[in-house]
Amino acid sequence: MKIMRTLCSSTFSFYPVTIGCGHSFCMPCLCISWEEAPHPPRCPVCRETSHQMNFKTNIVLKTRTFLARRARLLHLPGSAVQMCQVHMQTKKFFCEVIKDLLCVLCSKSKEHVAHRHCSIDWVAEEYRQRLLEQMRCVWKKTKENQRNLNRETSKMETWENVTLRKRMIRAEYRKVNLLLYTEEKRYLEKIENESKEIFQQLKESKDSMCLKGTHLRGVYEELMEMCRKPDRELLQVRAEGVLFCRSESVQLHMPQPVHPQLSSWPITGLIDRLSRFLVHISLDHERVTDDIPLFKGLRSWLFSSDPPDMATITRRCFLAWGDQPFLSGQHYWEVDVASCSNWVIGFCNDSWAGRDDMTLKAGGMFLLLCVKGDDRCILFTSSSPLLPHYVERPVGHVGVFLDYECGVVSFVNVADSSLICSFLSCSFSSPLRPFLYSEYP
Repeated sequence: MKIMRTLCSSTFSFYPVTIGCGHSFCMPCLCISWEEAPHPPRCPVCRETSHQMNFKTNIVLKTRTFLARRARLLHLPGSAVQMCQVHMQTKKFFCEVIKDLLCVLCSKSKEHVAHRHCSIDWVAEEYRQRLLEQMRCVWKKTKENQRNLNRETSKMETWENVTLRKRMIRAEYRKVNLLLYTEEKRYLEKIENESKEIFQQLKESKDSMCLKGTHLRGVYEELMEMCRKPDRELLQVRAEGVLFCRSESVQLHMPQPVHPQLSSWPITGLIDRLSRFLVHISLDHERVTDDIPLFKGLRSWLFSSDPPDMATITRRCFLAWGDQPFLSGQHYWEVDVASCSNWVIGFCNDSWAGRDDMTLKAGGMFLLLCVKGDDRCILFTSSSPLLPHYVERPVGHVGVFLDYECGVVSFVNVADSSLICSFLSCSFSSPLRPFLYSEYP
């Protein structure tokens, strides 16, 4: 924060913007100071939170800083502004051909009269704007890389749920004939091998993103330092080509996130066994709604860029829960999710179903969520925190099984008789109702 205030108070502040509270700052300095700040960041002066980064340029302040640079130049001693050693006049023009400073008489000489000459301050300002455009591009790539890095780190932190998945599958096999031991062993070995391979991919992806972030930050700071140079020094550096090439080069080949997906294999006899407990579910409290808070936060986590304004997207949403609560026994039902874009299915208790907000922090729900972001879907269970399941999204019927006494809720892909995920060793203390929420494009 100290660095940002120092730069913003300089007469060389080159990109003044006004944030929501009305205070103005140098945009590159503000970006760097907010890089490690908690979200949402706060104004360095009044500490008011700022919820968006698309700030408007402060035209008045930008003009004043430009005029201040010109006025400062007029007060520099003759040696500082560079006198022409031939005509003993101040160099005021920049020759586009030889890329050097000239006085008036030199610009009219036979050697230079056919060349294009411009005022030094205007050429410097044009160059400075080109540097700023590069900075905007580099900063955009930096933030994109950081978002991807955060997601890759999150995936690595939750990758231990593979152990949980092995427990889920083992629990299913324990329920059937012991002759399937060989199939179970082969299934678990395949998951273990896939898990190690995908985790290595995630590690390599994270390392690549860390390195790319370092390179992007370095180029961004070089561009910012170049922008802060006085006009004459800026034009005499003659490093434009090298710096611009490096800036554009570092933005190429951005490392892309790994989209992990574990394979799912059929479990012999799974659907036949569950179908013995098939029940008819009568839905109650059916209603059409705009949205429920279940998806808040998930969409912003999934979208690679800023999530769209969901109010502008037309969706048909359906929400309902079963009229019959379950207090004991084993129960199985199926839902067709083929035409749904986002959906939530499972069981919940009456206290959660009766809430207006239906947040996942309240407890009392055992749900499987399918949320679409960009061009892919991710499955979550309503654990605390939400637990992603990196398995293929079911495209037909999803089966939901409740074993009240054993404290188990399982979700299965009916089409290929495979397990999606399970809640294991739960402690049910109240009646559970089937729950369904779906969105249709």
